[in-house]
Amino acid sequence: VFLSRNFCCDCGNSKFKNLQCKLLPEKSKVNSGNKYNDNFYGLYCICKRPYPDPEDEIPDEMIQCIVCEDWFHGRHLGAIPPESGDFHEMVCQACMNRCHFLWAYASQLAVPPLTKVSSLEDERIVPKVEESDEQKKEIKKESGVEHQDTKEEKQMEQFNEPSTSSGSACPKVKCIFFSNLHISVLLRVCKLKELQSNPFLKKDTATFWPSNWRSKLCTCEECLKMYSELEVQFLTDECDTVLAYENKGTSDQETERRDPLMDTLNSMNRVQQVELICEYNDLKTELTDYLRRFADEGTVVKREDIQHFFEEFQSRKRRRTNRMQYYCS
Repeated sequence: VFLSRNFCCDCGNSKFKNLQCKLLPEKSKVNSGNKYNDNFYGLYCICKRPYPDPEDEIPDEMIQCIVCEDWFHGRHLGAIPPESGDFHEMVCQACMNRCHFLWAYASQLAVPPLTKVSSLEDERIVPKVEESDEQKKEIKKESGVEHQDTKEEKQMEQFNEPSTSSGSACPKVKCIFFSNLHISVLLRVCKLKELQSNPFLKKDTATFWPSNWRSKLCTCEECLKMYSELEVQFLTDECDTVLAYENKGTSDQETERRDPLMDTLNSMNRVQQVELICEYNDLKTELTDYLRRFADEGTVVKREDIQHFFEEFQSRKRRRTNRMQYYCS
Protein backbone atom coordinates (compact mmCIF):
# COMPACT_ATOMS: atom_id res chain seq x y z
CA VAL A 1 0.00 0.00 0.00
CA PHE A 2 1.42 3.41 -1.01
CA LEU A 3 1.63 5.99 1.80
CA SER A 4 2.69 9.59 1.33
CA ARG A 5 4.76 11.60 3.81
CA ASN A 6 1.70 13.39 5.23
CA PHE A 7 -0.70 10.44 5.25
CA CYS A 8 -2.77 9.83 8.40
CA CYS A 9 -4.69 6.77 9.54
CA ASP A 10 -8.30 6.72 8.29
CA CYS A 11 -9.72 4.28 10.82
CA GLY A 12 -12.54 5.73 12.86
CA ASN A 13 -13.78 8.15 10.21
CA SER A 14 -16.39 7.97 7.46
CA LYS A 15 -14.23 5.83 5.14
CA PHE A 16 -14.61 2.78 7.39
CA LYS A 17 -18.04 1.62 8.52
CA ASN A 18 -18.57 0.49 12.11
CA LEU A 19 -14.87 0.86 12.92
CA GLN A 20 -13.88 3.17 15.76
CA CYS A 21 -10.31 4.24 16.37
CA LYS A 22 -9.24 3.10 19.85
CA LEU A 23 -6.22 5.41 19.99
CA LEU A 24 -7.91 8.67 18.96
CA PRO A 25 -11.70 8.30 19.21
CA GLU A 26 -12.16 12.06 18.69
CA LYS A 27 -11.07 11.83 15.04
CA SER A 28 -12.85 13.96 12.45
CA LYS A 29 -15.01 12.28 9.82
CA VAL A 30 -12.51 12.97 7.03
CA ASN A 31 -8.73 13.42 7.05
CA SER A 32 -8.43 16.34 4.66
CA GLY A 33 -4.65 15.97 4.52
CA ASN A 34 -4.83 12.54 2.90
CA LYS A 35 -4.45 12.56 -0.87
CA TYR A 36 -5.56 9.47 -2.75
CA ASN A 37 -3.86 9.39 -6.13
CA ASP A 38 -3.50 6.61 -8.71
CA ASN A 39 -0.97 4.84 -6.48
CA PHE A 40 -3.79 3.80 -4.16
CA TYR A 41 -5.32 1.93 -7.05
CA GLY A 42 -2.07 0.18 -7.92
CA LEU A 43 -1.27 2.45 -10.90
CA TYR A 44 2.04 4.26 -11.32
CA CYS A 45 3.99 6.53 -13.66
CA ILE A 46 2.52 8.63 -16.50
CA CYS A 47 1.56 5.38 -18.22
CA LYS A 48 -0.80 4.50 -15.33
CA ARG A 49 0.26 0.87 -15.26
CA PRO A 50 0.54 -1.52 -12.29
CA TYR A 51 3.87 -2.65 -10.87
CA PRO A 52 4.94 -5.28 -11.55
CA ASP A 53 3.26 -5.04 -14.96
CA PRO A 54 2.51 -8.51 -16.41
CA GLU A 55 2.23 -7.01 -19.92
CA ASP A 56 5.49 -5.05 -19.81
CA GLU A 57 8.40 -7.08 -21.15
CA ILE A 58 10.93 -4.20 -21.07
CA PRO A 59 13.27 -4.40 -18.05
CA ASP A 60 13.19 -0.98 -16.40
CA GLU A 61 13.61 0.21 -12.83
CA MET A 62 11.16 2.63 -11.25
CA ILE A 63 12.30 5.88 -9.60
CA GLN A 64 10.28 7.87 -7.05
CA CYS A 65 9.74 11.62 -7.35
CA ILE A 66 10.57 13.30 -4.05
CA VAL A 67 7.86 15.95 -4.52
CA CYS A 68 4.68 14.12 -5.61
CA GLU A 69 6.05 10.75 -4.37
CA ASP A 70 4.76 8.91 -7.46
CA TRP A 71 6.91 6.20 -9.05
CA PHE A 72 8.06 6.45 -12.68
CA HIS A 73 9.65 4.14 -15.22
CA GLY A 74 13.12 5.39 -16.10
CA ARG A 75 12.16 5.52 -19.79
CA HIS A 76 9.17 7.78 -19.08
CA LEU A 77 11.05 10.66 -17.46
CA GLY A 78 11.88 12.57 -20.63
CA ALA A 79 15.61 12.12 -19.98
CA ILE A 80 17.96 9.19 -19.55
CA PRO A 81 18.58 8.74 -15.80
CA PRO A 82 22.25 8.95 -14.74
CA GLU A 83 23.92 5.97 -13.17
CA SER A 84 22.23 5.08 -9.88
CA GLY A 85 25.26 6.12 -7.84
CA ASP A 86 25.50 9.55 -9.49
CA PHE A 87 22.27 11.01 -8.07
CA HIS A 88 20.19 10.63 -4.91
CA GLU A 89 16.84 12.22 -5.71
CA MET A 90 14.59 12.85 -8.71
CA VAL A 91 11.91 15.45 -9.47
CA CYS A 92 9.49 14.43 -12.22
CA GLN A 93 8.44 16.55 -15.20
CA ALA A 94 5.08 17.59 -13.76
CA CYS A 95 6.62 18.69 -10.45
CA MET A 96 9.37 20.63 -12.23
CA ASN A 97 6.70 22.53 -14.16
CA ARG A 98 4.70 23.18 -10.98
CA CYS A 99 7.76 24.16 -8.94
CA HIS A 100 9.25 26.31 -11.68
CA PHE A 101 11.83 27.87 -9.35
CA LEU A 102 13.74 24.57 -9.35
CA TRP A 103 14.92 25.20 -12.92
CA ALA A 104 17.13 28.03 -11.70
CA TYR A 105 18.80 25.67 -9.21
CA ALA A 106 18.98 22.88 -11.78
CA SER A 107 21.27 25.02 -13.93
CA GLN A 108 23.86 24.76 -11.16
CA LEU A 109 23.06 21.61 -9.19
CA ALA A 110 21.29 19.05 -11.39
CA VAL A 111 23.04 15.81 -12.37
CA PRO A 112 24.21 16.32 -15.04
CA PRO A 113 23.94 20.13 -14.76
CA LEU A 114 21.80 21.82 -17.41
CA THR A 115 23.87 23.68 -19.98
CA LYS A 116 23.73 27.44 -19.65
CA VAL A 117 22.66 29.35 -22.75
CA SER A 118 23.11 32.95 -23.89
CA SER A 119 20.64 33.08 -26.79
CA LEU A 120 17.40 35.02 -26.28
CA GLU A 121 15.51 33.32 -29.11
CA ASP A 122 14.00 30.69 -26.80
CA GLU A 123 11.12 32.07 -24.77
CA ARG A 124 11.92 29.63 -21.98
CA ILE A 125 15.22 31.41 -21.28
CA VAL A 126 15.36 33.96 -18.47
CA PRO A 127 17.79 36.73 -19.54
CA LYS A 128 20.38 38.27 -17.28
CA VAL A 129 19.36 41.66 -15.92
CA GLU A 130 22.13 44.19 -15.30
CA GLU A 131 22.04 47.77 -14.08
CA SER A 132 23.05 50.43 -16.56
CA ASP A 133 25.80 52.96 -15.78
CA GLU A 134 23.18 55.69 -15.41
CA GLN A 135 21.21 53.60 -12.91
CA LYS A 136 24.36 52.97 -10.91
CA LYS A 137 25.12 56.69 -10.81
CA GLU A 138 21.59 57.46 -9.64
CA ILE A 139 21.97 54.96 -6.80
CA LYS A 140 25.24 56.61 -5.72
CA LYS A 141 23.65 60.05 -5.77
CA GLU A 142 20.69 58.91 -3.69
CA SER A 143 23.02 57.51 -1.04
CA GLY A 144 24.94 60.83 -0.94
CA VAL A 145 28.33 59.15 -1.28
CA GLU A 146 30.50 57.73 -4.00
CA HIS A 147 33.24 55.15 -3.93
CA GLN A 148 36.60 56.90 -3.80
CA ASP A 149 38.86 53.95 -4.25
CA THR A 150 37.62 50.85 -6.08
CA LYS A 151 40.66 48.78 -5.18
CA GLU A 152 40.43 49.66 -1.50
CA GLU A 153 36.70 48.91 -1.49
CA LYS A 154 37.25 45.41 -2.90
CA GLN A 155 39.86 44.70 -0.26
CA MET A 156 37.52 45.82 2.50
CA GLU A 157 34.67 43.71 1.09
CA GLN A 158 36.86 40.62 1.12
CA PHE A 159 38.00 41.38 4.65
CA ASN A 160 34.51 42.00 6.02
CA GLU A 161 32.62 39.25 4.19
CA PRO A 162 31.35 36.76 6.82
CA SER A 163 31.18 33.02 6.40
CA THR A 164 27.75 31.59 5.64
CA SER A 165 26.12 28.27 6.43
CA SER A 166 24.44 26.23 3.74
CA GLY A 167 20.71 26.56 3.25
CA SER A 168 20.47 30.23 4.34
CA ALA A 169 20.10 33.47 2.41
CA CYS A 170 23.41 34.66 1.02
CA PRO A 171 24.72 37.78 2.85
CA LYS A 172 26.94 40.31 1.08
CA VAL A 173 28.91 43.24 2.45
CA LYS A 174 29.14 46.59 0.74
CA CYS A 175 31.44 49.26 2.15
CA ILE A 176 30.42 52.90 1.73
CA PHE A 177 33.28 55.40 2.24
CA PHE A 178 32.67 58.87 3.64
CA SER A 179 35.80 61.00 4.20
CA ASN A 180 38.14 58.74 6.19
CA LEU A 181 35.34 56.65 7.65
CA HIS A 182 33.51 53.69 6.18
CA ILE A 183 30.25 52.04 7.11
CA SER A 184 29.74 48.34 6.46
CA VAL A 185 26.21 47.60 5.35
CA LEU A 186 25.11 43.97 5.49
CA LEU A 187 22.59 43.18 2.79
CA ARG A 188 20.55 39.97 2.68
CA VAL A 189 20.42 38.74 -0.91
CA CYS A 190 18.07 35.99 -2.12
CA LYS A 191 20.00 33.09 -3.64
CA LEU A 192 17.12 32.31 -6.00
CA LYS A 193 17.02 35.84 -7.43
CA GLU A 194 20.75 35.70 -8.03
CA LEU A 195 20.38 32.47 -9.99
CA GLN A 196 17.37 33.78 -11.90
CA SER A 197 19.34 36.86 -12.97
CA ASN A 198 21.54 34.58 -15.08
CA PRO A 199 20.34 32.77 -18.23
CA PHE A 200 19.04 29.25 -17.67
CA LEU A 201 17.15 26.74 -19.78
CA LYS A 202 13.92 24.96 -18.95
CA LYS A 203 13.33 21.52 -20.42
CA ASP A 204 10.31 19.25 -20.44
CA THR A 205 12.12 16.52 -18.51
CA ALA A 206 12.63 15.21 -15.03
CA THR A 207 15.73 16.35 -13.14
CA PHE A 208 18.20 14.43 -11.02
CA TRP A 209 19.89 15.84 -7.92
CA PRO A 210 22.93 15.07 -5.74
CA SER A 211 22.72 14.23 -2.05
CA ASN A 212 23.29 17.73 -0.64
CA TRP A 213 21.31 19.86 -3.10
CA ARG A 214 18.53 20.79 -0.64
CA SER A 215 20.98 22.54 1.68
CA LYS A 216 21.67 25.03 -1.12
CA LEU A 217 18.05 26.20 -1.42
CA CYS A 218 17.43 29.76 -0.29
CA THR A 219 15.56 30.17 3.00
CA CYS A 220 14.87 33.89 2.89
CA GLU A 221 11.40 35.07 3.89
CA GLU A 222 10.11 35.33 0.32
CA CYS A 223 11.34 31.86 -0.64
CA LEU A 224 9.86 30.26 2.49
CA LYS A 225 6.51 31.86 1.62
CA MET A 226 6.77 30.47 -1.91
CA TYR A 227 7.54 26.96 -0.61
CA SER A 228 4.46 27.16 1.62
CA GLU A 229 2.20 28.27 -1.25
CA LEU A 230 3.48 25.40 -3.40
CA GLU A 231 3.20 22.97 -0.45
CA VAL A 232 6.85 21.91 -0.73
CA GLN A 233 8.13 23.15 2.65
CA PHE A 234 9.66 19.70 3.19
CA LEU A 235 12.37 20.52 0.61
CA THR A 236 14.21 22.52 3.28
CA ASP A 237 14.02 19.64 5.78
CA GLU A 238 17.22 17.62 5.69
CA CYS A 239 15.49 14.81 7.60
CA ASP A 240 13.09 14.37 4.68
CA THR A 241 15.73 13.33 2.16
CA VAL A 242 16.03 9.84 0.73
CA LEU A 243 19.53 9.58 2.21
CA ALA A 244 18.17 10.45 5.68
CA TYR A 245 15.55 7.71 5.44
CA GLU A 246 18.16 5.21 4.26
CA ASN A 247 20.45 6.10 7.15
CA LYS A 248 17.58 5.82 9.61
CA GLY A 249 16.67 2.39 8.27
CA THR A 250 20.26 1.22 8.58
CA SER A 251 20.49 2.61 12.11
CA ASP A 252 17.23 0.90 13.12
CA GLN A 253 18.51 -2.44 11.88
CA GLU A 254 21.80 -2.11 13.75
CA THR A 255 20.23 -0.88 16.99
CA GLU A 256 18.17 -3.23 19.11
CA ARG A 257 14.79 -1.61 19.40
CA ARG A 258 12.26 -2.11 22.18
CA ASP A 259 9.13 -3.98 21.21
CA PRO A 260 6.16 -1.55 21.41
CA LEU A 261 3.82 -4.48 22.03
CA MET A 262 5.77 -5.47 25.13
CA ASP A 263 5.73 -1.86 26.38
CA THR A 264 1.96 -1.80 26.03
CA LEU A 265 1.57 -5.17 27.73
CA ASN A 266 3.60 -4.08 30.74
CA SER A 267 1.16 -1.21 31.36
CA MET A 268 -1.88 -3.56 31.51
CA ASN A 269 -3.32 -5.96 34.06
CA ARG A 270 -3.30 -9.73 33.47
CA VAL A 271 -6.77 -9.97 31.88
CA GLN A 272 -6.05 -7.11 29.48
CA GLN A 273 -2.72 -8.69 28.55
CA VAL A 274 -4.37 -11.99 27.58
CA GLU A 275 -7.04 -10.23 25.53
CA LEU A 276 -4.50 -8.10 23.70
CA ILE A 277 -2.25 -11.06 22.89
CA CYS A 278 -5.22 -13.01 21.50
CA GLU A 279 -6.33 -10.04 19.39
CA TYR A 280 -2.80 -9.51 18.10
CA ASN A 281 -2.30 -13.16 17.15
CA ASP A 282 -5.68 -13.31 15.39
CA LEU A 283 -4.95 -10.17 13.40
CA LYS A 284 -1.43 -11.30 12.50
CA THR A 285 -2.58 -14.75 11.33
CA GLU A 286 -5.54 -13.55 9.28
CA LEU A 287 -3.66 -10.64 7.70
CA THR A 288 -0.73 -12.89 6.76
CA ASP A 289 -3.05 -15.41 5.12
CA TYR A 290 -4.93 -12.63 3.33
CA LEU A 291 -1.80 -10.96 1.90
CA ARG A 292 -0.26 -14.30 0.91
CA ARG A 293 -2.95 -14.70 -1.74
CA PHE A 294 -1.85 -11.49 -3.43
CA ALA A 295 1.78 -12.57 -3.30
CA ASP A 296 0.98 -15.97 -4.81
CA GLU A 297 -1.07 -14.38 -7.61
CA GLY A 298 1.46 -11.56 -8.20
CA THR A 299 -1.21 -8.85 -7.87
CA VAL A 300 -1.04 -5.42 -6.23
CA VAL A 301 -2.69 -4.82 -2.85
CA LYS A 302 -5.05 -1.87 -3.27
CA ARG A 303 -6.74 0.44 -0.81
CA GLU A 304 -10.09 -1.32 -1.24
CA ASP A 305 -8.47 -4.66 -0.41
CA ILE A 306 -7.16 -3.43 2.95
CA GLN A 307 -10.47 -1.73 3.72
CA HIS A 308 -12.36 -4.94 2.89
CA PHE A 309 -10.05 -7.01 5.10
CA PHE A 310 -10.55 -4.88 8.21
CA GLU A 311 -14.30 -4.71 7.71
CA GLU A 312 -14.46 -8.51 7.47
CA PHE A 313 -12.09 -8.86 10.43
CA GLN A 314 -14.29 -6.67 12.63
CA SER A 315 -17.39 -8.55 11.50
CA ARG A 316 -15.85 -11.93 12.40
CA LYS A 317 -14.69 -10.55 15.73
CA ARG A 318 -18.21 -9.40 16.62
CA ARG A 319 -19.67 -12.79 15.72
CA ARG A 320 -17.11 -14.54 17.92
CA THR A 321 -17.82 -12.18 20.80
CA ASN A 322 -21.57 -12.65 20.56
CA ARG A 323 -21.21 -16.44 20.77
CA MET A 324 -19.04 -16.30 23.89
CA GLN A 325 -20.63 -16.82 27.32
CA TYR A 326 -19.11 -15.77 30.59
CA TYR A 327 -19.69 -17.47 33.95
CA CYS A 328 -18.72 -16.25 37.39
CA SER A 329 -17.22 -18.87 39.68
